[in-house]
Amino acid sequence: METSTFVILLPPSEGKADGGEDGTAWSPHSGAFGKDFGEFRSEIAHALTKLKGGPATLLGVSGKHLARAQTANKSLIGAPTLPAWQRYTGVVWDHLDLASLTPAKRKPMLGRILIPSGMAGLIRADDPLPDYRLKMGARCAPFGLMSTWWRDDLTASLVKFLRGRVVVDLLPQEHRAAIDWSAVDNVVRVDLVSRTGGVVGGHNAKAAKGLLARHLLLSKGIKIGPMVSSFPHDDYIAKVST
Repeated sequence: METSTFVILLPPSEGKADGGEDGTAWSPHSGAFGKDFGEFRSEIAHALTKLKGGPATLLGVSGKHLARAQTANKSLIGAPTLPAWQRYTGVVWDHLDLASLTPAKRKPMLGRILIPSGMAGLIRADDPLPDYRLKMGARCAPFGLMSTWWRDDLTASLVKFLRGRVVVDLLPQEHRAAIDWSAVDNVVRVDLVSRTGGVVGGHNAKAAKGLLARHLLLSKGIKIGPMVSSFPHDDYIAKVST
């Protein structure tokens, strides 16, 4: 499949940087998809405030991590923000390592990375985000399963954004469930295959996914297949799914 430009779908991370930039205040209507999702994000923010940030069963953490998540979730609207690529600190994002690029090289890449989010629906990597915790696989009253609640509107916004461009899907199943794939054209899924035949998963696979995303974004080719197969890694081979 040939493409002069493409979009990559990456998952958010449970790990997030604390705080935000001085003078920033999150609005549900901010970012590339704020017009589409602002009202929905407001509903979620108000629901989490009513839930006092959410119980441990919803947020999936305990102790100091629960306290931090509850504090963040109780005051999402108006909270200080960071760009999504700086907010997310998980393994995938650490190895994508956008901070190591010059601003001139990084800026066009940010517009080509999209992230499905349980709290915000769909995010572009340069969108402002508050600290928060709400997984796409969570069940939050009164919405139910977040992936199901978001699916129709998230899919419509994604299709509109793509405008026929190729989309490289590097999502885990939890986030894939938030998209109606029958409505999305030109999807390329990439599998990581262990060179030793071992199980693909855990920290090492997430690290490889971040490195793969970086490799694709920095590649100069026009064909996705060769770009994927040229991914250099000691433990994994990248293949386009058939």
